[in-house]
Amino acid sequence: MSPEPKPESRAVQIVQLNAAALAALAANDLEAANRHSPVPLGPFFVSTNQDAGRQNTVWQRRSRQILEDPASAGWITGVIWDVERQLAVGRAGYHGPPDEHGMVEVGYEIDVELRRQGYARAAFEKLLQRAREEPEVRVLRATIAPENEASYRLVSQYGLVKVGEQWDEEDGLEIVYELEL
Repeated sequence: MSPEPKPESRAVQIVQLNAAALAALAANDLEAANRHSPVPLGPFFVSTNQDAGRQNTVWQRRSRQILEDPASAGWITGVIWDVERQLAVGRAGYHGPPDEHGMVEVGYEIDVELRRQGYARAAFEKLLQRAREEPEVRVLRATIAPENEASYRLVSQYGLVKVGEQWDEEDGLEIVYELEL
């Protein structure tokens, strides 16, 4: 058996899902989602994991979003795909296209069974790279729960700095970090 790659060498892609796959995930229907997804999805992508209901809420929001704004489809949450292992390991994307100030907010979550293997870093780097390449993006934002030390350590390594706090109806208190591009 070959050794696992080092976390910093993870080769990932962020694979966008179509409206049918998003709607199926929003309905918590993994079988239907897999019929429409370009990559196979596991139980993490529906509400059977330890954060029951959280995944469903994310997919409901994104499913509605692309119906209301089809142009946002290329920006929103997609699947983090490990190219080498051919495995869906989590979800990542932006909350939407750049706003009127050129700001995009990132979001990512790794399957609890696959954390601490470099996937969040690899996905974050992909999101940061795209933000830097898009001329209309001027600010990259991440909002992080105060107790989420792992995410704070990750974003701070890339120059994001605390600019404030906010209250999110779903997630509670969040610390807001930004990077001017």
